[in-house]
Amino acid sequence: MNSQVYQTIILGGGFTGLFTALNLASEHYPRSVILIDKEERFCFKPLLYEYFDGEMNSFQVVPRFSELLRGSGVIFVQDTVESIDLHQQQVQLASGNSYKYSNLVLALGSVTGYHSVKGAKENAFAFWTQADAIALDRHLRGCFQKAIKIEDPELRQKLLTVVVVGGGASGVEMAATLADFLPHWYGALGGNATEIRVIMLNHGQKILDGDINDPLRSIAEQELKKRTVPIEIITEAEATAVSQNAVEYKTNNQVKILPTHTTIWTAGTSVHPLIQNLPIPQEHRDHHHRLLVTSNMQLLDFPEVFAGGDCAAVRDNSLPPTAQVAYQQGVNIARNLKAMAIGEDPKPVGVNIRGTLLKLGLNDAAANLFNVFEVVGEPAHLIRQGTYLTLLPTPIHDFKATTEWLDEEIFHHHLDTHKTGKKVVQAVELIGAGVVSVLVAKKLLRMLGEKEKTE
Repeated sequence: MNSQVYQTIILGGGFTGLFTALNLASEHYPRSVILIDKEERFCFKPLLYEYFDGEMNSFQVVPRFSELLRGSGVIFVQDTVESIDLHQQQVQLASGNSYKYSNLVLALGSVTGYHSVKGAKENAFAFWTQADAIALDRHLRGCFQKAIKIEDPELRQKLLTVVVVGGGASGVEMAATLADFLPHWYGALGGNATEIRVIMLNHGQKILDGDINDPLRSIAEQELKKRTVPIEIITEAEATAVSQNAVEYKTNNQVKILPTHTTIWTAGTSVHPLIQNLPIPQEHRDHHHRLLVTSNMQLLDFPEVFAGGDCAAVRDNSLPPTAQVAYQQGVNIARNLKAMAIGEDPKPVGVNIRGTLLKLGLNDAAANLFNVFEVVGEPAHLIRQGTYLTLLPTPIHDFKATTEWLDEEIFHHHLDTHKTGKKVVQAVELIGAGVVSVLVAKKLLRMLGEKEKTE
């Protein structure tokens, strides 16, 4: 009797996991699919800043898995994974339930890396989930409500000082967001918005150093100074301890203290503990301890297991841990699972890096498009939001025929190819196809046309 279980288990509902599940459904995958995540909601992390500052709502940024998967045939299980047995092909959950699999997709992502900094995990705010955003919102509002009633300027300044640890993309986007909208919060309470301080501590000499957004550094440095509250950047500053009322850091062999009631930790990530504990030898991991996978996204020792996103590294092909990489990997993992299920060979996964998008405050961003040209300010903000909105796993994708018609009408019949902004609008076509990109492009055309008239 054949006891083989023909079902695919997906661990983790981030970009890789969710897009694998959705594409298996659209590919009419012949096996049952179970998606397991400890959270109730998918979190579109690149837009979590917009959820935090009120630019977007929960439906857009943190929709429920049950809503996203309705009618797909994918079974969603909200539970915490306790262990993964690659040899027995079984997953054990905290609830006591266990699942056997014929294929497994590891899409657990990464976790906040505190690098053994004393008090960082206990006293600093992370920013990964809806719960993180809500907790930070409540804390900051509480600080401001206390500050408005305090006459002691030193104590009030501690409550109005926010320190962001980490000068990578997450730190830059967080600091820029805070520096623009916190003054509005405090001003609405009757406070003096100029008292607010937003400080970014960066371990290295340069912000965005080694990041995929490195080409945008000079733009970012200029834009951070233009925020409603200019951001103070302290470089070559190694955070050494975090308490409830201060951040300790070392610079030039000197230890200094930054008094603050709010520390936000964006200083890197670590491999998920479940990935760390898998029986995979170090020679089959990269230097960050992520799992090495083949060009087909399969584990080297367990070909029935696929891995993507932040917990995996493609052998001999360095890819940045970004949303655009993760979701493309999810799409291609689904195709390979479908191929294997019908007796075909899996194929190498191709990832198209379309550029980088960096939020630099309210209605402000920078975009490096295909490493060809850069866009700054509101046009970049529109491109960023249009791009990400078209990636949202929502019914907007059902309007494909309509969007193709709009695309043809607007871009190919009414676009004067000699006008200023041609490249910007073409970039929207390429980066964010669909209804949103068309609407964004139309607004860009109006903005650029008005600018031409002014000039």
